[in-house]
Amino acid sequence: MFGALGRFAVRRRRLILLGALLFTVAAGVWGIGVFGRLGGGAGFDDPGSPSSHADRLLAGPLGRHTADVVVLYESDRLTVDDPAFAGPVRRALDALPRQDVVRLESYWSTGSPGFVSEDRHATYVTVQFRSPDDQERVRALRGIRDRFDVEGLTVRFGGITAMTDQVNSMIGRDIGLAEAISVPILLILLAVVFRSLLAAALPLAVGVVAALGTMAVLRLVTLVADVSTFAIQVVTVLGLGLAIDYALLAVTRFREELGRGASVETAVERTTATAGRTIAFSGAVVALSFAGLAVFPSRFLLSMAYAGAATVVLAVLTSLTVLPALLAVMGRRAGRARPAASGERWHRLAHAVMRRPLASALAAVAVLLALGLPFLGVNWARPGDWVLPAGADARAVTRELAERFTADPAKVVTAVVESPRALDRAALDGYAARLDAVPGVEGASVTGTSGPLARITLGYAMDPMSREAVRMVEDLRAVPPPAGAVTSFTGMPASRVDIVDMVVSRLPWMVLFVAVVSIALMFLAFGSVILPVKSVLLNLLSLSASFGAIKLIFQDGRLAGLLGFEPVGAVDVNFPVLIVAIAFGLAMDYEMFLLSRVREERERGADPAEAMARGLARTAGVVTSAALLVAVSVAGFAFSSVTIMKMVGVGLVIAVAVDATIVRCLLVPATMRLLGERAWWAPSGLQIRRQQLLGEQAPYADGAVGVVEPRVQQPPSVVVAERVDPHPRRAQ
Repeated sequence: MFGALGRFAVRRRRLILLGALLFTVAAGVWGIGVFGRLGGGAGFDDPGSPSSHADRLLAGPLGRHTADVVVLYESDRLTVDDPAFAGPVRRALDALPRQDVVRLESYWSTGSPGFVSEDRHATYVTVQFRSPDDQERVRALRGIRDRFDVEGLTVRFGGITAMTDQVNSMIGRDIGLAEAISVPILLILLAVVFRSLLAAALPLAVGVVAALGTMAVLRLVTLVADVSTFAIQVVTVLGLGLAIDYALLAVTRFREELGRGASVETAVERTTATAGRTIAFSGAVVALSFAGLAVFPSRFLLSMAYAGAATVVLAVLTSLTVLPALLAVMGRRAGRARPAASGERWHRLAHAVMRRPLASALAAVAVLLALGLPFLGVNWARPGDWVLPAGADARAVTRELAERFTADPAKVVTAVVESPRALDRAALDGYAARLDAVPGVEGASVTGTSGPLARITLGYAMDPMSREAVRMVEDLRAVPPPAGAVTSFTGMPASRVDIVDMVVSRLPWMVLFVAVVSIALMFLAFGSVILPVKSVLLNLLSLSASFGAIKLIFQDGRLAGLLGFEPVGAVDVNFPVLIVAIAFGLAMDYEMFLLSRVREERERGADPAEAMARGLARTAGVVTSAALLVAVSVAGFAFSSVTIMKMVGVGLVIAVAVDATIVRCLLVPATMRLLGERAWWAPSGLQIRRQQLLGEQAPYADGAVGVVEPRVQQPPSVVVAERVDPHPRRAQ
């Protein structure tokens, strides 16, 4: 099948390239509109959680009672009591459009001294919008934000709605910054790695088609579902990363075929039959890894599933059609294969590792476990204003309220009490008093009733991402509500607990899904049940090293100064999910590249150790080059001002580096030597079913059918196996 696809790409190359150009232009024109339809940085909540249930009840007749925005006014010389301070602020508030505002409170409307700082040089105003939808509130804020400005005073915006707005704005800017940093370096490295400017353009072509096509897909998705702004980050990182992987693999194989004397047309066909098959199987693994995100109900992670799966599918389709067509057009201008001596170092390294396989494997595992151990002490968090830089308005307002005011009006937990009948006010007041007695709660009072529903508003002072906040939520939920009633709690601490519970409980199911799918697809690719299990275990071990490093860096603050962020003693709970999806997929790419070559060498007659050494010699350059380029492509996100993006960028760089070095070059050869021929074992019944399913008579790594004449006595650096085709008119 893949050989036939290569022949089609050669014959119809102009038609394919014209179609790709038209598709890319149309997708770009249509897809660019997705930026106006994205759902921002929110969407982290679990729709089935108690906190989300409380939010839905509050969206009804009962109504919310919280500060969506906290507007902080400050002056170095004027006090709140000065008419030059109070007068302009009061006039701005009186002139504020109120169609989207349900509640606006200030020092002058309430007379409460809590609205004024201890030095009386600052005051805040709280705003509650009418809409229960977070993105509707963001739009409402943008519509009136400029109306709060007062000349001569510093005005800052805090609260959850302002934080969401600021994250949305920074993400778009940071993506541009990341590309400005990484793209020039990447272009230089592409030219160096591909040793041809013309060939270096190939991954960019694949990446552009995949990225613009995915944006068009995401815009279609926005017609029926919410999509998070963070999905664009996945498109940017993953599209370019996979394009680099697939283009490197295809160009390397294409050059090898030309070096063996094949014509351009035959080289394209054989490249598609071999590298194309590997790309298809590895792409299927990566796409299904992202499909595994569908086990999480949050809009944020579902957006990652849409974006990731669409990007992978488009990258694979482009690599199997557009890339062969481009190679056919470029021909021998794509460059020459590397000299055979360039793989000798990897060949010697593989044999050195395999001479002491048990010691090498134990040493590599010990290093990976040591890197992963810190992760056992992780403190999970959900995104909040802590993801912003220290100087951002929302972060600064939170800090000012904690240091200069008696309370932060945005630090509120709301209890929604449901009862089959009207609630007794005395029972409600007694319940509020019991909630007020919970450690960490600073005031609890009944703020609204509506038939069988009641709202109790509770204040708190601690960091909502702290372990103390978790204990407070657990203690609140343990307080018995009035007889026959049920209580649901919402607010940042409660939603943080619910999100963490949801991710932690469902992550094993995602990992299981990804593992089963990977094992099944790798079995189809290689005909072994041992290799896939080994590969999945090694990849998960590799990811643990990245997790441990992220805990040390972002929770404990190591390298905080170098990376430019302020640690809050926690790690975003969405991080491991994204890393499992992205980094696991990339690691499986590298594994498929390596094992495909090992299988070819084995079927040419090499013993297991020699097949492993030759496979590493053939692919190590591709894997290390791809890993370097992918690391550069995502390294720009390490300079992002949004900590979530920074966390993902740093985590991916570490994961890719560990996988391409410790795992691929050391641990894989050691374990393959220990397994020997057992690595390729599968029950005979399964083997027969697999061959029937794939239509194979005598399976090869490239999916071709024929007879192999091994030349195992030649030196490893110059080994060439000729395939004798029983059907001369059929290209290999």
